[in-house]
Amino acid sequence: MQPSVNSKKKRSVLATLINAFVWVFLIIAAIYILAPLVFMFTASVMPAGDIMKMPYRWIPKGFYWQNYWQGIRGNDGSFIYLRNIFNSLVVASIVTMTTVFLSALTGYGLAKFHFKGRYVVFMMILATMMIPFEVIMIPLYLIITKLGIQNSYAGLITPFLVTAFGIFLMRQYYVTFPDEILDAARIDGASELNIFGKIILPNSIPALATLAVLTFKGQWDNLLWPLLVAQSEEMKTIPLYIVRFTAEKHTDEGAMMAVAAIASIPILILFFRLSRYFISGAVVYSARKG
Repeated sequence: MQPSVNSKKKRSVLATLINAFVWVFLIIAAIYILAPLVFMFTASVMPAGDIMKMPYRWIPKGFYWQNYWQGIRGNDGSFIYLRNIFNSLVVASIVTMTTVFLSALTGYGLAKFHFKGRYVVFMMILATMMIPFEVIMIPLYLIITKLGIQNSYAGLITPFLVTAFGIFLMRQYYVTFPDEILDAARIDGASELNIFGKIILPNSIPALATLAVLTFKGQWDNLLWPLLVAQSEEMKTIPLYIVRFTAEKHTDEGAMMAVAAIASIPILILFFRLSRYFISGAVVYSARKG
């Protein structure tokens, strides 16, 4: 009996040490990830002189809201940042909606419809993920120019209506969806569109939410393509404004942080609004795999 009691104590001590190590690692990782965000938001309400002082004062003495006013107003007083925010919202929202819907539709077809050559089609779609955007950027730009939609919302949106990653993500999610449910709906006389709209989409909200967040963030941070297509200040997006604003000689560090903080708010709101679906999606996916 004694060896058994000792072995249980050793296992208990080992489990406690492992849990403590995991907690310490998670706390350090959280600090490492959150520190830049905390710095950005605290620095955005500080005068430029306080930001550069060492050691850094993480709790501001007061709130210097002039930084936000300078960022929104701009050094030239044009308030063009508001238009750039609107442009980013339009582009990111439309691209997110089209990517989510078309990826779900294509992924469902590749996962649940058996037709000749579907694996070849799927592999060809995956192969496009291996091609860097910089390789196809110039051909895309020439096409957009020939179509006459340069410096427009259509030019900013068209190349990103659907992505190979989105199709891959939704296809892998639908592969685990039970075929019995679909067969029962077909026996009851439901059409394929009804099955997709009333069964597939409502039961794939976690995957759709994940894809929506990733797509929206990708377009919100997109710098290279708008740099080519958007020629006028009225059509530029947030990343282009930030680059131009930080390069101006009258911009101080506090205003830079304020502009970056404003640009981060929509992403944070979207993430926290949809974060609960990530956990439920992981649980559902694990249960199906089990």
